[in-house]
Amino acid sequence: MLQKIGFLPGINKQVTATGAENQWIDCDNVRFRYNTPEKIGGWKQLGADNITGAARALHQFTNSEGRKYSIIGSNRILYAFSGGVFYDIHPIKSTNTLTNAFTTENGSATVTINFSGDHNIQAGDIVLLDNFSSITGSNFGASDFDDIRFMATTVPSSNKITITMPSAESGSGATESGGIRVQHYFRVGPDVQSQGFGWSLGSWGGTEVGAFTTVLSSDITSSATSITLNDASQFPSSGTNFIQIGTEEISYTGISTNTLTGVTRGVRNTTAASHSAGATITNTSSFVAWGEAASGDLIVDPGMWSIDNFGDKAICLIVDGECFEWNSAASDATSSRATIITGAPTASRHMLVSTPDRHLVFFGTETTIGTKSTQDDMFVRFSDQEDINTYTPTATNTAGTQRLADGSRIMGAIRGRDAIYVYTDTALFLMRFVGQPFTFAFVQVGTNCGLIGKNAAVEVDGAAYWMSENGFFKYAGALQSLPCLVEDFVYDDVNLDSGNQMISAGLNNLFGEIMWFYPTANSAVVNKMVSYNYFDSQPQRPVWTVGTLARTAWADSAVFGKPHAMEYDADGVEPATSSTYVQGNTDGITTYYQHETGTDQVKGGTVTAITANITSGDFDITQSRQEGVTIRGDGEFLMKIRRFIPDFISQTGDTRVTLNLKNYSNDTAASSSLGPFTISSSTTKVDTRARARAIALKIENTSTAQDWKLGTFRLDIQADGRR
Repeated sequence: MLQKIGFLPGINKQVTATGAENQWIDCDNVRFRYNTPEKIGGWKQLGADNITGAARALHQFTNSEGRKYSIIGSNRILYAFSGGVFYDIHPIKSTNTLTNAFTTENGSATVTINFSGDHNIQAGDIVLLDNFSSITGSNFGASDFDDIRFMATTVPSSNKITITMPSAESGSGATESGGIRVQHYFRVGPDVQSQGFGWSLGSWGGTEVGAFTTVLSSDITSSATSITLNDASQFPSSGTNFIQIGTEEISYTGISTNTLTGVTRGVRNTTAASHSAGATITNTSSFVAWGEAASGDLIVDPGMWSIDNFGDKAICLIVDGECFEWNSAASDATSSRATIITGAPTASRHMLVSTPDRHLVFFGTETTIGTKSTQDDMFVRFSDQEDINTYTPTATNTAGTQRLADGSRIMGAIRGRDAIYVYTDTALFLMRFVGQPFTFAFVQVGTNCGLIGKNAAVEVDGAAYWMSENGFFKYAGALQSLPCLVEDFVYDDVNLDSGNQMISAGLNNLFGEIMWFYPTANSAVVNKMVSYNYFDSQPQRPVWTVGTLARTAWADSAVFGKPHAMEYDADGVEPATSSTYVQGNTDGITTYYQHETGTDQVKGGTVTAITANITSGDFDITQSRQEGVTIRGDGEFLMKIRRFIPDFISQTGDTRVTLNLKNYSNDTAASSSLGPFTISSSTTKVDTRARARAIALKIENTSTAQDWKLGTFRLDIQADGRR
């Protein structure tokens, strides 16, 4: 008899394949639409080039002139994308015009750049070189340096850096010759998150015991041994102790008032450097030295951004660092760079623009503006209305502050329809504009529901959705835990030890999908996704999918009509002809895509198939009567499958169908001996010979220009005895 095979929408991984009768148990690159599975749409590369490093933020807006922009922040460089072109708008931290700049050696690709003073550059920082003048004794010339970005390879001392050229020196070698201008980019951070056990995690490893901080009271040179702190009262005063300023670690043996005595500079394999008054000083006496194994509690976050727009101005915050503005409507916008916002905090965990009241809000920010050592992970500060340069509250403005109570740090914040959702690591707060004298009201609306990572929340249609360490949640007037039939599959494998900050959420409002992209336990980079369909989900039947789509940042279709997203390749190298080229880049590259276009991946002009598949749970013969005899189901009888009739609502190209056969639950499924079966749009039926207690159905495509949306399959099944 012909038997219709129907399956409930969504993937269920909370039960066994046997327990998931009439359900789907696995998929990749598949979505459910109107409760029916189909292959997801394709994607194509935007722009001819890639960007340097791992993209961690993507914000889109249309300016007052009608020009659309994507602002992209990677762990190395800030870009504006418009008209198919990437523009480097990264802020410049310092500029040095050097003479006697270069030292080279015959046969070596290493070039040493000599500074006249301390440069405050770290290995991995980006420098832009220009205004070259000729080098004596070198084959390198202007074309090798002018308008080229380099990643600093090493920092031999406080007044030297090395860069690596594409080819070796073929001249006799230069000795402090030639001139160059060096523009040092603001540092963002590493491409991945680190957590240790391990060596060389940041500038030190270990646990944060007694990590008191203060600031330097006056400027010091790289050779100074008199170091006066603003407040040394909490610093240990006997034995050999350590402090850190910037990347330099310093030992001392005593304290006289607030001045350190018995000072030794550049210890623990660090380099002595000059430091300015106000620089943060951290007591590192209880930390494990760089080069020793860390105890496992230190987490070094990846380099991240918070990006928003205040009208025509893109507002860009380096997480735990400075905040910048870039005017998209300026006549020279694409040739100008972001600049520091005067008066704004200089160390914050998150930032956004409150609308429609137009305040710039900082989260996890400084209690004293401009003093980074006062950064408080639970402190909120907002500007005066319509004024992103004023943050000191007065009787005549709306600037203000608030400290949240539940949690140890603010993880992130998103705009909602009538409030800002502010997440700590344990709780959810609503921040609402109420006007003077209070400006904003804060109310806690959830506990034990904190945000797992900075970018793991989205808002759509008046509801917020987010991923917590305790599961998935929704807030739409009341806190709800989202039922999830793939929860154990995700949480048993997600890299929470060293990857929570790399988890990001994306909204595809064209199909009612919320996606979370995450790294698995065996990966240092994002390599999996889990998706929730809020269109098709019902309270008792949530629709979830899983897959290998890996994106580090996502923007919905609101500005460009299609979703845009970023894919990171840690081993990728951009060609030297690229407009985004960085010589010596060791952080990989990111490709920018437009989604829901065609059926395939188009990258760099190469078309690659998007392979999609979905697999059902095990099903068996249903209870029926044959020749007056009741035939029981639930695997009591073997069944014989003689043919099946495929059914696709739509199909482009071929698809492949596999019948996976099992006699017992713990058997390894075996494909029907005549399969897999290739199905075209003209296939009416498929004859087969298969015999088993249970069958699972797998639908997939393997080649380019293939697309499908499943209908209702029918199988010709008859009972075939108990043995």
